[in-house]
Amino acid sequence: MSDAKATPAAETSAAGAVPAVTTKATAPAAAVVPAKPKEPRSDNPDAIHAVARHHKKYNCAQAVACSFCERLGRNEKEVFQLMEGFGFGMGSMETCGAVSAMAAVVGMKESDGNLDNPASKKRSYRAAKELIRRFEEKNGSVICRQLKGVDTKKVLRSCNGCVEDAAELVGRYLNGEFDAVFEEAARKEAAKETARKATKEGAAQASARQAE
Repeated sequence: MSDAKATPAAETSAAGAVPAVTTKATAPAAAVVPAKPKEPRSDNPDAIHAVARHHKKYNCAQAVACSFCERLGRNEKEVFQLMEGFGFGMGSMETCGAVSAMAAVVGMKESDGNLDNPASKKRSYRAAKELIRRFEEKNGSVICRQLKGVDTKKVLRSCNGCVEDAAELVGRYLNGEFDAVFEEAARKEAAKETARKATKEGAAQASARQAE
């Protein structure tokens, strides 16, 4: 009988099968979700002042309108109170409060305050229309619900962004940057009114001739 030592293979055979080595299953790596890009912040002074008020818990309408009280000689507390109901899209996510504030500031600047015979409405409407047009052109909407992407899950502009844009537009308006636009609009309105009157007079004359 051979006294040779058993080989490792023989020892393994003698001891039985080697237990399978188990390894702990590793969970698959989580998908990397890219961070949502932050909106660029404006360096416009009017925008900065308005956003600072928004951070102090002024609503969007108050933040924009109150930023121009000193320039327009208005009492900030009174304007703050007047604008409160316009926040959060008039409380129902309709017209953006910052947009409403633009119209309010236009009224503060343009209105003649003549209770018996007001003559400034056209100027106010003209200016408000242009500011709103520019806001919508930049952001795609003036409706709070749409700007916040409530239904589409696509945010067009944050509240701070809306405050910035509105305040910057108002500041530019007060600085006279849009005066040429308003003058051109006034000329077109006057031409339309002249044409309307001429048409009306012509019709009246034609009717008078037929009656003769």
